[in-house]
Order: sequence, then structure tokens, then C-alpha cells
Amino acid sequence: MAQRISNAQRSKMQNPFLQFFKFFYLNIRILKIVAGGHGGTRK
Repeated sequence: MAQRISNAQRSKMQNPFLQFFKFFYLNIRILKIVAGGHGGTRK
């Protein structure tokens, strides 16, 4: 049972789609925070 859970977690961590989705989602949040904190697209 414990081995099956760890294997499932390992496969999830190694799933490139999930990694890309997490990376994309975090970038969207960071960009929203940065844009909101620095006046939108003004540089």
C-alpha cells in the first residue's frame, strides 16, 4: 500500500504535463502580482 502511494506520487511528480501546468500557473500568479504591484505593463 505504501509503495503504491509513493509510486503514484513519483509518477505525478515526473509527469511533464503536470510540471508544465504548475510552472505556468505559478508564472501567471507571479506576473499578476508583479503587474499589479508595478502599475501594469508600464516599465
